[in-house]
Amino acid sequence: MAHATGYFTHRACWQHDMGAGHPECPERLDAIEDRLLLTGLDAALERREATPAALADLELAHDRLHLAALRGLADTLKEDIAAGGPQRAQVDPDTSMNVHSWEAILMAAGAAIDATDAVLAGELRNAFCAVRPPGHHATRRQAMGFCFVNNVAVAAKYALERHGLKRVAIIDFDVHHGNGTEDIIEGDERILMCSFYQHPFYPAWTHSTAKNMVNLPVPAYTRGMDIRELVETCWIPRLDEHRPQMLFVSAGFDAHREDDMGQLGLVEQDYAWLTERIQAVADRHAQGRVVSCLEGGYALDALARSVEAHLRALAGV
Repeated sequence: MAHATGYFTHRACWQHDMGAGHPECPERLDAIEDRLLLTGLDAALERREATPAALADLELAHDRLHLAALRGLADTLKEDIAAGGPQRAQVDPDTSMNVHSWEAILMAAGAAIDATDAVLAGELRNAFCAVRPPGHHATRRQAMGFCFVNNVAVAAKYALERHGLKRVAIIDFDVHHGNGTEDIIEGDERILMCSFYQHPFYPAWTHSTAKNMVNLPVPAYTRGMDIRELVETCWIPRLDEHRPQMLFVSAGFDAHREDDMGQLGLVEQDYAWLTERIQAVADRHAQGRVVSCLEGGYALDALARSVEAHLRALAGV
């Protein structure tokens, strides 16, 4: 139904596991699922199972050699395990793959592509992808920061190249800067990227001043009301000027005040407000079309409550 909110996921996203104690863990998805069942919100969503992304679609955002290296690492890992080697292959100090990671990577990006297809076909009004691994730190040529393939950047490029849209927007409200997304879309004026993030913080380098970027670095301990003011004064006018035909959201919930991964002070009501403002832009310019993908959020209870708030605002319930 065109007025429904889609919920895309796949069991493969649970199988990617970077080891005991790692904050980017399968239990994140369990927490979200449990919350949806507990609150009854599950009944208001149209659940769909993701299909794997095609390599040709991933290449819209990523270098072919980067993808080949990830796939090769997965194949080598299987051989190493069979020979009694380690269960994981390290990609960077805090990012690793297990034998299931490549399938999870394909399904996470595939969910974003499937959601884009369904929303543009008018089957759904908007959609949320409950997927992992996350994506917004993955650059065109590099996996890093728990991310391998940039799900949102792939979906945005897919909407432009495969569906012929002229203008889209990416909104990123994770506590960390979406450096990977920026690397992929910098200078592509078909895509406007609006973000806020804690700074100085990971990743620690200069951020782009390209015309298609609205970067809002904020200091630690910034609270929700200050973020709301920045969104109203800096994001919304630029989004209205850009008139995106579809909006994509890097939905990280680690700016929550209970999440130790960062030091910002947002709460569930802030995520609901942000989502309502994003949806209002989509209603004005994009026939309501929004595709949102899970990024960060590591305090499980706060994550689950925040995703609930986000989904209620998307679904209008």
